Amino acid sequence: MNFLKDAGIALLGGWIIGVAFGFLKLPAPVPPLMGLIGAAGVLMGGLCYELLSQFIFK
Repeated sequence: MNFLKDAGIALLGGWIIGVAFGFLKLPAPVPPLMGLIGAAGVLMGGLCYELLSQFIFK
């Protein structure tokens, strides 16, 4: 449940920054789509490692 709260706060913060950048007519400070997909892969890999290490060493 804590993850959902943190994810919601991060999404809300990103939305606020997006609105501010749009209002100021600035380019969005985000990497291209492939960069976001790569970052998601890194996060999923880290999560899988934690789950596997808990499963093996428990």
